[in-house]
Formats: sequence, structure tokens, C-alpha cells
Amino acid sequence: MDDDSAVPAAARLLRDFVNTVEPQIDDETLTSPERLRDWFVERRLLPAGVHLGPADLDAAVTIREGLRAVLLGHAGHLGDPAALDRLNQALAATPVAPRFTADGHRLVAVNGAPLDEAVAGLVDAIRQCDVDGSWRRLKVCARDTCRWAYYDASRNQARRWCSMAGCGNYIKMKRAYAVRTGRASA
Repeated sequence: MDDDSAVPAAARLLRDFVNTVEPQIDDETLTSPERLRDWFVERRLLPAGVHLGPADLDAAVTIREGLRAVLLGHAGHLGDPAALDRLNQALAATPVAPRFTADGHRLVAVNGAPLDEAVAGLVDAIRQCDVDGSWRRLKVCARDTCRWAYYDASRNQARRWCSMAGCGNYIKMKRAYAVRTGRASA
């Protein structure tokens, strides 16, 4: 749905993490700790061979849904305050610190737990997005049954749907039908 060449790598990582579930068709990618580990390994947030447990999966899903609520706010909608609270609690349990190199810095986990390393990578991606201005461009589709995360590359950053051809067209057709039949809300 997005032209990936226009999406910064850190924004792509966060978008793809939020999109590990597709609410519209109830398609969950992170169905087990092993699938979660594999997702993080593929994105170089964890080394191969680490072990994650059910509590790690629960924490990752909590973080994902909290990020979805944040991105919903970026699109101008109210996010779930409870999801934001759970996100903040999960992130508070994963302390991070800057690690400096000759090339700059990144955020790393203070503790050595595998999930903490992966979460630190996600938090560092948020930091990178904030620095490069792409953080506010990450949004969630306005269609309440979709909620797919996307990168708003539009000039005025006013995009509301993951795709105009899909969700945007559906919403506009629904509104037009309501106006034609006199069912438009006042």
C-alpha cells in the first residue's frame, strides 16, 4: 500500500511491527513466542537462537497495540487510553540508555533480557523517526474495521486511509449512500 522507497527504515520497522496483525481479517502474525522471535531476528533486533516465552509475546502484543493507539492519534482520532497506559507500563519495564559510537548513538537495553533488546530497538526506531520527522507521518487507517498502519507521504500529511482505492473508497461510498437515502447524521 505504501511506496516503501519513500519510507525511512525506522518508520518501516514500526509500521511493519504494528501491522503484524491485520484487524480487518483477524490475521495475527505473532501467534507464538517462536514466531515473535523469528520476526525480531529477521529485522536484526535479536540474534538467532534466543528464547522468548509467553510473557514476552504478551508484552510485545501490548506494545504493538499501544503503538497502534499512538498512531491512531497521529491520524487525528482518539486512541484507546487503556492501551496507552499499558504501553507506558510495558516500556517502563524495559529501561534503555544511549550507546555512543564513532558514528553517533542509539538506544540499547539496560538489562540483557532478549525481549528488552528488541524493545530497545523499537524505541530507538521511534527516536530516529522523531529526529527525521517521520514519526508524525506514521498513522493508522481511519476505517474502524481496518486500523492498518501506514506512512503518510502526502505533502500536507492529511491522508486518512491506508489506501484510497480500498478503505477510502469504502468510506466515501458509504457516506454518499447515506446522503442519497437521507440517512446522513446531522
